[in-house]
Amino acid sequence: MEAPDFWDDPTISSKKTQTLKSLKDDLTVYNGLEESYDEILAYIEMAAEDESMAPELYDEASEAFEGFKKSYDNIRIKTLLSGEYDDHSAIVTLHSGAGGTEACDWASMLYRMYTRWAEQHGYSVEVLDYLEGDEAGIKSVTIQIDGTNAYGYLKAEKGVHRLVRISPFNANGKRQTSFASCDVMPEIEEDVDVEIKDEDIRIDTYRSSGAGGQHINKTSSAIRITHFPTGIVVQCQNERSQHMNKDKAMQMLKSKLLILREEENMAKAAGIRGEVTEIGWGNQIRSYVFQPYKMVKDLRTGEESGNVDAVMDGALDQFMNAYLKWMSLGAPKRGVSDTE
Repeated sequence: MEAPDFWDDPTISSKKTQTLKSLKDDLTVYNGLEESYDEILAYIEMAAEDESMAPELYDEASEAFEGFKKSYDNIRIKTLLSGEYDDHSAIVTLHSGAGGTEACDWASMLYRMYTRWAEQHGYSVEVLDYLEGDEAGIKSVTIQIDGTNAYGYLKAEKGVHRLVRISPFNANGKRQTSFASCDVMPEIEEDVDVEIKDEDIRIDTYRSSGAGGQHINKTSSAIRITHFPTGIVVQCQNERSQHMNKDKAMQMLKSKLLILREEENMAKAAGIRGEVTEIGWGNQIRSYVFQPYKMVKDLRTGEESGNVDAVMDGALDQFMNAYLKWMSLGAPKRGVSDTE
């Protein structure tokens, strides 16, 4: 099956182009699955006809099946991205928790992890706000990850992430636990139906800091907006002017309030489902243990990996896919402890 000519029509808008590219990629995967299926059957048939070559052909069939299974699982999981904003780009904010320099270093490790994941999936990354740690690492960072379904996948990362390791900042070589929070919201370009009263917000300007941008540290163009009723704080310093930073920050606030409103509605409909109401600073969703053993475990789904290095290098698909499956089943509670 060949894609029609309109896939590459230059008159199509950027958003539609992203959607069409995603569909084209799905079509390519589907055609590849058909070819792999025929190839596997061919190996099996040849093995049945030639017993002397059977072991080698069965190995070839087994290897081809593993590739088929991986591609099939990925495209099947993609069908679970049915939320209203799942196909949107994502805005990810990381905050270091208690623990000083160690926590700031942990936030910088997560920042690298999500950046690598985005690069591996062909998404672009833009830093919107960046605050360095006093000695090392990052106190907070906000990035926009652009690409179809970025929010649909990254929403699995919302919550508190726990690190357990021998601290490189501790001269005694003691094991230390650090926390960092990850917030994820969709990047919504259109004007959303969210009312924000002037008396409900405070807008502060401050001098930009961090990497990138010729105006950095030269003008007080960065914007911070605080929403009093919810306590939500959004920041932007990457745009070229104070006005553009304010518009971007206001857009982020509206997106955050919209998602918050939808989560509250979902919680009511589900009888206050735990996944919506319990995510907070003291409730980690995932633990990353470097010592005394190596293990990354998601406390919601039970998904785990012993390859910590690969996960920190962006291998997050198995956790995101497990989350989407878990949500499709109604987010059942597992009853695990915080020490797991």
